[in-house]
Amino acid sequence: MILEHEIPQGSKLYFGKSAKLKRHIEKVASDVLYDNGFEEIVTPIFSYHQHHSIADEKELIRINDEKNHNISLRADSTVDVVRLIQKRLGRNTAQKKWFYIQPVVTYPTNEQYQVGVESVGSDDLAEVLGLCMEILQKLELHPLLQLSNIKIPRILVEMFDELTLDDFRHINIDKILSLDEEWLTKLVYLQHVEQLDEVLALAPKEIQVELAKLKALASKLKYDHVVLAPMYYAKMLYYHELFFRVIDANEVLARGGEYEVDAQTSVGFAIYSDELVEKIGKNNG
Repeated sequence: MILEHEIPQGSKLYFGKSAKLKRHIEKVASDVLYDNGFEEIVTPIFSYHQHHSIADEKELIRINDEKNHNISLRADSTVDVVRLIQKRLGRNTAQKKWFYIQPVVTYPTNEQYQVGVESVGSDDLAEVLGLCMEILQKLELHPLLQLSNIKIPRILVEMFDELTLDDFRHINIDKILSLDEEWLTKLVYLQHVEQLDEVLALAPKEIQVELAKLKALASKLKYDHVVLAPMYYAKMLYYHELFFRVIDANEVLARGGEYEVDAQTSVGFAIYSDELVEKIGKNNG
């Protein structure tokens, strides 16, 4: 029996202090973004193209329109935002910097509120990453910033027949170390920016190119709590190169990177409001 006051597992309920805190987080974020030339967009919760955004289509909640075309509830905002800007609004606005404050939903009943940012046509990840960290610091948070380049695992799989992308998804470090390559071992243990030059001196040229991108990004940041994770890999349909996660006590507070939609490179990130409400609420007792 389902009681009248029950809500589905994974859905969200905010009231009183938690609702006020959620609104505060959204205001801090929107103030920072407006001050830096971004405009707000609110996209439809229904979409024809969510299968282009989600790696596992089983996560989509599907319905049909009046002509029986497949529609999904919004499970990701990035691809829809970029396509709406490029193909629907492009003739009406020259604006390329956008943010949105809206939830996404995944099967069966999971809601996730987020503040998302997209800089369409830009490859300046340092700019949007700096804004992400500015928002978190204004919320009096100083989490760990993890920088990755998800192109590195793909190159390693091409270089070594013994490796697969699953080895990186499941962090199979022993298998990678068993290849007994000095530069590869150092790459596995690479964690701090100061270690980069030593690995750069030993690594093959293809890896050097991608590590140099990590070094360039790190050098532009004005933030102290930075670590490198060059072996990190997650299956994503549009992120293809530099990528970051913001982590506190094993909780991911934000993530983003450089991505490609319809052959155009853009950069962006999402801050996860639900995790922030819980984190800040605990910090404030």
